Amino acid sequence: MSKKLTSRAEDYSKWYNELVVKADLAENSAVRGCMVIKPYGYAIWEKMQAELDRMFKETGHQNAYFPLFVPKSLFEAEEKNAEGFAKECAIVTHYRLQNDPDKKGKLRVDPEAKLEEELIVRPTSEAIIWNTYRGWIQSYRDLPLLINQWANVVRWEMRTRLFLRTAEFLWQEGHTAHETKKEALTEAKLMNNVYATFAENFMAIPVIQGVKTESERFAGAEETYCIEALMQDGKALQAGTSHFLGQNFAKAFDVKYANKEGKQDYVWATSWGVSTRLMGALIMTHSDDNGLVLPPNLAPNQVVIVPIYKSEEDLNAITEVANGILSNLRGKNISVKFDNRTTRRPGAKFAQHELQGVPLRVAIGPKDLENGTVEIARRDTLTKQIVNLEDLTETVESLLGEIQKALFNKALDFRNTHITEVDTFEEFKEVLETKTGFVAAHWDGTSETEEKIKELTKATIRCIPLDMKAVEGTCVYSGNPSKGRVLFAKAY
Repeated sequence: MSKKLTSRAEDYSKWYNELVVKADLAENSAVRGCMVIKPYGYAIWEKMQAELDRMFKETGHQNAYFPLFVPKSLFEAEEKNAEGFAKECAIVTHYRLQNDPDKKGKLRVDPEAKLEEELIVRPTSEAIIWNTYRGWIQSYRDLPLLINQWANVVRWEMRTRLFLRTAEFLWQEGHTAHETKKEALTEAKLMNNVYATFAENFMAIPVIQGVKTESERFAGAEETYCIEALMQDGKALQAGTSHFLGQNFAKAFDVKYANKEGKQDYVWATSWGVSTRLMGALIMTHSDDNGLVLPPNLAPNQVVIVPIYKSEEDLNAITEVANGILSNLRGKNISVKFDNRTTRRPGAKFAQHELQGVPLRVAIGPKDLENGTVEIARRDTLTKQIVNLEDLTETVESLLGEIQKALFNKALDFRNTHITEVDTFEEFKEVLETKTGFVAAHWDGTSETEEKIKELTKATIRCIPLDMKAVEGTCVYSGNPSKGRVLFAKAY
């Protein structure tokens, strides 16, 4: 298979799909709408997972695990949540197959093995978790309850794309219970800030924190906080959400606690999550026509060493030097790989590591050994430099920091130059069609106007920014009074 990718300018969607497959991140599976995450792609997800897990635990959360299946009656207990996910649910109705007497070697559902109650394959876990919490929470002494789970969920999507939208995907979902509304709101905001910090410090993706409009909120939530990112094609991507659930789930599942005065009250709740959709965000924010560009903080291999040799004697001499480099870099907690495969020529190795976005490539040949130097190539800028071997560790540390910062600043510059204020609907439509990106426009606060704009332009309100200034104006569509600008965009 050719490693050359379709250019982003020619067909961004095709470029993305080709890159995911050719960089060995994931592929479509035999199950419609589901993906196989390959080892290299999963290694990136593992690094994301490890950093997020650390951040969750530092904020007092613990991991647990809850069942994949949710009894239909429990799923229906919170009406808004059930209605919101109904069209995406996969349902188990039978528990056994039997041989088909008319078709040898074939199986069919055993009609006698119908479940007494149908089971929903979890699209989200609020129902099963809150039913469980009823037995865990008795008193204010049991609060706050701060639980996260790493799991898979199923949402029966009709139109799918690797990482961005699949029928089954991996994620984490936090579910917390609190004594007061204030505590729950503080938690929801805290976790949204955790997501923003992770996106910016590790993924090198600048995000805008905000709240969703009523029509865009999580089903069953009273407020949804979010982080919104902008991809290179000018489309927005929701990178994480954190929900203040009020007492809706506590009332639906009768989760009460005895307060300090001995009176019974319903707890206050939050839920929050990010998924393997972050992989799509990472790919689309930084990568180029040559392949992946990975921020060093999430790259499985931050450095790869490629030997260039003609004889086994050359390889042995290079290997001895490479082993010293490996030891020094690993001592600085830098992940490094020595690519000493004899089945690939150096040029093929260079192409592979460039395609897979390894931040730094170190090449060593016989002349380098003579001169006490190596060649370092940066993936982000595709530039090379010669470095003395004795300065290599310090140089690598410095360059990795530079690359991480440069990727963030490049994405930030792009994002900032693609936030456009408009005052008329004609300007609104023109920006969406020509410049793309976020459109900052006045909105009258009604779902009717929001829906009409979506119908006419396919743009949605991505968020009401938390730092939005209360500046009165006129709605870009209806002409009615507005309290401030919100961010619209076409989105994934």
